[in-house]
Amino acid sequence: MRDPLVPPVERDQLRVLTCGSVDDGKSTLIGRLLHDTGSVPEDQLAELARDSARFGTNGGGLDYAFLVDGLEDERRQGITIDVSYRYFASSRRSFVVADTPGHEQYTCNMATGASNAELAILLVDARKGLLAQTRRHAAIAALMGIQHVVLAINKFDLVDWNQDVYREITDSFLASAEKLRFTSIQSIPVCARDGDNVARRSDRTPWYQGSTLLEHLETVEMESDLIGTPFRFCVQTILRPNGDARLYAGTITSGRIAVGDSVVAASSGRTAIVERLVVTGEERPSAVAREAVAIGLAQEIDVGRGEVLAAVEQQPHVTEQFAAHVIWMSNQPLLPGRSYLLKIGTRAIPASITAIKYRLDVDTFEHRPARTLGLNEIGVCNFASASPIPVDHFPTYRSTGGFILIDRHSNETLAAGMVDFSLRRGENVHQHKLEVSQRTRAHLKKQRPCILWFTGLSGAGKSTIANRLEAKLTEIGRHTYLLDGDNVRLGLNKDLGFTTADRVENIRRVGEVAKLFVDAGLIVLCSFISPFRDERAAIRGLVEDGQFIEILVDTPLEVCAARDPKGLYAKNRRGELPNFTGIDSPYEKPENPEIVLDTTNLDADALATQVLAYLAANGYLDVPES
Repeated sequence: MRDPLVPPVERDQLRVLTCGSVDDGKSTLIGRLLHDTGSVPEDQLAELARDSARFGTNGGGLDYAFLVDGLEDERRQGITIDVSYRYFASSRRSFVVADTPGHEQYTCNMATGASNAELAILLVDARKGLLAQTRRHAAIAALMGIQHVVLAINKFDLVDWNQDVYREITDSFLASAEKLRFTSIQSIPVCARDGDNVARRSDRTPWYQGSTLLEHLETVEMESDLIGTPFRFCVQTILRPNGDARLYAGTITSGRIAVGDSVVAASSGRTAIVERLVVTGEERPSAVAREAVAIGLAQEIDVGRGEVLAAVEQQPHVTEQFAAHVIWMSNQPLLPGRSYLLKIGTRAIPASITAIKYRLDVDTFEHRPARTLGLNEIGVCNFASASPIPVDHFPTYRSTGGFILIDRHSNETLAAGMVDFSLRRGENVHQHKLEVSQRTRAHLKKQRPCILWFTGLSGAGKSTIANRLEAKLTEIGRHTYLLDGDNVRLGLNKDLGFTTADRVENIRRVGEVAKLFVDAGLIVLCSFISPFRDERAAIRGLVEDGQFIEILVDTPLEVCAARDPKGLYAKNRRGELPNFTGIDSPYEKPENPEIVLDTTNLDADALATQVLAYLAANGYLDVPES
C-alpha cells in the first residue's frame, strides 16, 4: 500500500481543488476517493475506524472526512479549517488534492488552495442548492486561472435521487457561470458517504449517463503547460560559492532555460548569457519549470533579490501602475490611498490602490460600483507601486501575475491579487531628472528641510502651536509653509468627506504636497488630526530618514471636549456630526513620536519654543552641507 503523504512520481499529474460551502461534503468526498483507489494504508484505516467511532457522524460507519481533516478542532466540529493536501493515484493518472474550508471566515485558505490547482471540484449540497459561498468559490477559482470545474452535487440520497433536482442545480450553475468562462464544466450527482458515482457507477442514478468523478479526473484534457510558457525566474537569493562569481538562486516558475541562452533582467532591461546551471548541487545543461536552480551569467549585470530574469523575446511589463482583481480577506476594509505592502514573486514593495473600478456581485456575477471592499468581497482595482516592478498577466504567469497585500503595521495578509494588465500611463510616465536638487534649494535657504507633523485630537491645540512655531521660524529667517487641516479642505480636498476612506485620501494628498515642499527645501508644518498610524507611516516613507518629525499634541479627550473651539463635540453629542475622531471613529496614538507636547501644563508659545529647541539641537536650522 502506497503512503498517501508521498507524491507518486513519473506519472501524469493533475492538481485538484475541492471547494464549496460548509458541510457540503468536501472532506468526505476526498476521503472516499482515497479509500476507493486503495491509497489508505492498513494502519490508517484502523485509525479511521477509531476516530469514526469517537467523533464520527456516519451512524457507526466510517467517516471518510477524517482521512483529510487532520486538526483536532476540525474533527470535533466536523468542519475543515486548514488546507489539507493529499496524494493518490489511479492506473491512469496521479493526483494532488487540496481540501479547502467552506466557512466564509476561511475564504483566504480556499484562495491559497486554488492558487496552484488546475481543476476544481465544486461541492453542492443537493438539498440546499447553490449558495452565496458556492458562487464565491466558483468566482475565486475562475480568477485563480482554473479552467475546468466538476460540479459535484452531493448528498443525493437525501433528495431521493431526484433527476429534477440535478437538472435544476446544473442549469442554474451553467447560467450563472457563463461569465466566468470556464473551459469545461462537468456536473455529476454523487453520494460521497456511500461512494455513488465517485469511483464506481451508481445503480441509483440510471438517468445519469455521464462518467464517474474518478473517470472524469482520469480523462479530462489539461492544456496547462508551464514548460511551454516563456521563461520566468524570480531571484530568491544570491550565492558566492567559494568566492566565485555570483549565482542567482530561485525556482523557475515557467518555461525552460539552457546554458548559452540569453536572458534579460526585467527591471533594467540588460541582457546576459547563461553560463552555468546548478540543480541540487550538480551542473546541468538545462532546467525547466518548477525546478530550483542557481544560474550563473557570463556578463556582470545588476541583479538583486526580487529581480525577474525572463526570456528576451517575451519580457514582463515593467510598470508602476496596473489593474488587478482582488479578493479581500480581512475584517478591516480596503481603503484606497492607504499604503500597503505588495508582495509579488520574491519582492515586496509599498503600493496603494488608486481606484476601485467595480465589485463583483457573487450572486449574479454582475459588476457593481464600490468605494471599498469588505471581508471576502471581490473587486477590480487600479494599483500604484512605489517604484516600477515587473508584472505579467495572471494566470498565464502565476509568479509574476499573482500577489498578496500585507498591512505594513500589523503584517496581516489582507488580500490576494491577480494582475489583469499594465496601465499604459504607468509605462509611459517616468521621473524627470531635475538640474536643481533638493540639497541645492536647502543650501540657498540655509536650513535642513523637513516635515513637522502635528497630530492629535480635535481641539488639542495643533493649529495654534503650529501657527506660533511658524511665526518664530520666520522671525529667525527660516523658510516655511503651514498646511492646516481646515484650509486644505477648503481647496485641494474640498471633494472629500469624513468617512474612513476619505480621511485616508485626505492625508495621502497632504503627504504628497508636503513631500514637494520638502523637495523645495522648506520646513513644512502640517496640522492634521491624521488618526491612523498607517497613513502617518506612509508619509514618513515618502521622504528621507530624519525628514519626518512626528509631534503628538497630547491633550486628553475631556480637555479637548471642554475647549471645543469649533463646537464640533457639541454637534457630535446632538447627533449632527457622526464619525467624529476619538468618539465614533478611532484615533491611533503615535507609538514613538519624536516630540510629545502636553498642552495641559504649557501654553502654545512655550510649546512652540520647545519644538524650536528640538530643531536647533538636531541641526535643522543650520546651513546644510553643499
